[in-house]
Amino acid sequence: MILKPDYNVESLFDIDFKELKSKGINAILFDLDSTLMPSKSGEYPQKVTELLEELKHNFVIAVISNNKRKEYISKVQSISSFSIIGNANKPSPKVMQEYLKTINISPKETIVVGDRPLTDILAGKLLGAKTILVDSITKESENKLTRFIRRLERLVIRH
Repeated sequence: MILKPDYNVESLFDIDFKELKSKGINAILFDLDSTLMPSKSGEYPQKVTELLEELKHNFVIAVISNNKRKEYISKVQSISSFSIIGNANKPSPKVMQEYLKTINISPKETIVVGDRPLTDILAGKLLGAKTILVDSITKESENKLTRFIRRLERLVIRH
């Protein structure tokens, strides 16, 4: 099934990055809101910042976000030491394809990490990359409707 991720983990911190590297992964394309930072906060939690800094030693890191607000994307870019690309229009893989061409890395060497099957995982699959579905970084504080929708999405990908 095209919405089924290659890996389904609870948290960014449950990803085995050494295993990914050993399998030929050289680039990680992350979703932004609810994956790396609380939605629309513009700030990485300290633990995420430390993880991203560590990952930069072994992977090309980039953020591919559907957020269309230029000032927000600029704010995030100002606190990031890797590429931040907004207005990605996921699930279309076009923006990711263009980015990978600029860094000369193939989709087969890439993994897409995000919290939404219908945007992040589908975009990664259409790109031809491996995918990892993570739960929202703020799952404990999300409202009940958002949590319900996320559960429905995950039920769909199990079948």
